[in-house]
Amino acid sequence: MFRAAILTLSDKGARGERVDDSGRLLRKALEQARIEVIHYAILPDEKDVLRDMLVNLSEKVDLIVTTGGTGLGPRDITPDVTLEVIDREVPGIGEAMRLEGLKKTPNAMLSRAVAGTRGECLIINLPGSPEAVKDGIGTVLGVIPHAIEKLKGSDKECAG
Repeated sequence: MFRAAILTLSDKGARGERVDDSGRLLRKALEQARIEVIHYAILPDEKDVLRDMLVNLSEKVDLIVTTGGTGLGPRDITPDVTLEVIDREVPGIGEAMRLEGLKKTPNAMLSRAVAGTRGECLIINLPGSPEAVKDGIGTVLGVIPHAIEKLKGSDKECAG
């Protein structure tokens, strides 16, 4: 079983002014996929806070999924910080989520969500809205176990 962390980026959520429906949806989806969520936090949209959390957690979990902070707002910093800490980008994950999102709304093209690896940890950004989280995680959940196995050195074939 893989271990995961969920980080919700929301100034209002961090102040207790908003319920984190997106984080709850993520937890449910990951646990249904037999991925154990061992850490969950709601963070303010602050670069240093997110950077420190990503670096720290990447040494303890196999997967970090963030929700929120992927748009064009002045405090939307999640993809920028993620790009600072990852070793390698995995562009197909963000591309797949945007492509699926475009089937429902043209606003999906405004998501700057990225994914990448840091050591043996996969980091995936999701938008903040519950509907976008549901669609995004549903799009990529099936490849997560294989991605983590490859990060850990599996020689299992990718085909099929």
